[in-house]
Amino acid sequence: MKVNNVNGTSGTTCRCSSWLEHWKKFSGSTIPTYCPVEKCLETDLVGAHVQKDSTTDKNWYIVPLCKKHNGETGKSLEIGAYTLVSANVGQTCGKK
Repeated sequence: MKVNNVNGTSGTTCRCSSWLEHWKKFSGSTIPTYCPVEKCLETDLVGAHVQKDSTTDKNWYIVPLCKKHNGETGKSLEIGAYTLVSANVGQTCGKK
């Protein structure tokens, strides 16, 4: 699966302790040891805001990425078959 970073999201928050914990909680998966970007062996993972590399789906999602890939813009990142979790807290941790 290909995704693109969403820039300017560092001020967004959720009720989870971090966006990485948000991803873990709502994906039902364990946090990977390495960055899921193809051929990346970095281990400093964060919960990154991304969009699918698609012209139709403009929703924001959370996926674990290393800090380097989280800072990259302007190109698609191949992450394989990782679960994307909605960054819309109204549908996840902010839901009443």
